[in-house]
Amino acid sequence: MTAEYKKRIEEKRQKEQYVVDEMIRLYCRKNHEGYGRKTGRLCPACQQLSDYAKLRSEKCPFMEEKTFCSNCWVHCYKPEMREKIRQVMRFSGPRMLLYHPVLAVWHMVCSVREKKGQKERMERNR
Repeated sequence: MTAEYKKRIEEKRQKEQYVVDEMIRLYCRKNHEGYGRKTGRLCPACQQLSDYAKLRSEKCPFMEEKTFCSNCWVHCYKPEMREKIRQVMRFSGPRMLLYHPVLAVWHMVCSVREKKGQKERMERNR
């Protein structure tokens, strides 16, 4: 692997982590009293989820081939954390258009492109 290739993968990982963190932050701000409005600190439960999501992303062996965890064929989250992140995504996903429109559109475009690519790969392998 070249240094440029590694850099691109790391940038991709950082962007994914940023999107997830913003979604958790939005969820916490709208649903939990423990969110620090002035400091931007997450409540303990959301901070734990954010840390867990970052850890999973750091250890992901498929970062080169996938766009987001939702498009991955291997689900590496523990069941209880997976359910928590699903709740966050269900709540924050539609609201991201209002709070972070550029990130929301970028995420949708990448997701559609990835799903199309997965479909094409599956058809080629038949």
